[in-house]
Amino acid sequence: MKVKILSYHAVAAWRWDMPEDDDCGICRVQFDGTCPKCKFPGDDCPIIMGQCTHSFHMHCLDTWINQESSQGRCPMCRQVFRIKGTADQSEVQPEQTSQS
Repeated sequence: MKVKILSYHAVAAWRWDMPEDDDCGICRVQFDGTCPKCKFPGDDCPIIMGQCTHSFHMHCLDTWINQESSQGRCPMCRQVFRIKGTADQSEVQPEQTSQS
């Protein structure tokens, strides 16, 4: 018996390599979703993990770090936020805004 396939519809799904119940500590949205600034999940909205093991959407963390009150600290544990896996173990610094 031969079967001839005339057509098919492929379906795919992706997810970040994170625990299923994990969500952004700032916006409280699951990592498979998007941060409030993005329309689509994926590489344009990456996840940043700190040495303290807390994870955040890149845009959420950027907004948090650039607030003067954050002092460059993790919003969860208040340690100085350092990105996990960076060679120089550098701290995340707020962007400098020029005032004229």
